Amino acid sequence: IQHYQETGKSLKLATYKGMLPQLKKEYPWLKEDCYSSVLQCVAINLDRAYKNFFKGQAKFPRFKSKHHKQSIQYPQSVTVKDEYLKVPKIGEVKAVFHREVTGKIKTVTISKSPTDKYFASILCEVEVTDVKQLGDQIIGIDLGLKDFAIVHDGERVTKYANPKHLNRHQKNLALKQKKLSRKTKGSKSRKKFRKKVANVHERIANSRQD
Repeated sequence: IQHYQETGKSLKLATYKGMLPQLKKEYPWLKEDCYSSVLQCVAINLDRAYKNFFKGQAKFPRFKSKHHKQSIQYPQSVTVKDEYLKVPKIGEVKAVFHREVTGKIKTVTISKSPTDKYFASILCEVEVTDVKQLGDQIIGIDLGLKDFAIVHDGERVTKYANPKHLNRHQKNLALKQKKLSRKTKGSKSRKKFRKKVANVHERIANSRQD
């Protein structure tokens, strides 16, 4: 950030990676607890964020709040065996797999939700032998709050109403957000209520996926 403020330019990716050894000395936990490839991915993501900013495709990169979703990416060395996910520097972690993991694992992104739950998104490379052609027709689907989905096929627009259980969650969300706004910033009560709001957000997201 200081380099950008002084020169108006971004640093090179090699410069970011070159900072890692010194950062490990200043913050020993980076060396003890973090897998080296994860830190390399952080440097790559930071470089990409600045490039998108200079291209006018994104806002200026900023620090992420610890209260929001957090994630790290493993580009290699993560394996799946039975009901366990083996992660470097952590070991075997028991997991619930929602589908069979097939093909070669390319990356694994582990994220922590505001409700303190951990999720792993596994990207695999698989061979596709037969791709079915579905025609040239293209449709657009927009998921929203007022309407569950709005579908546009180029000729007409179709709206689908929210399921009743989703409406119930949204009313609950509005109520809890209103109560949260009345809590004193920095108080334990506000921190506790923030998690309640995050829980409702998670239920809404899960309902949409169902």
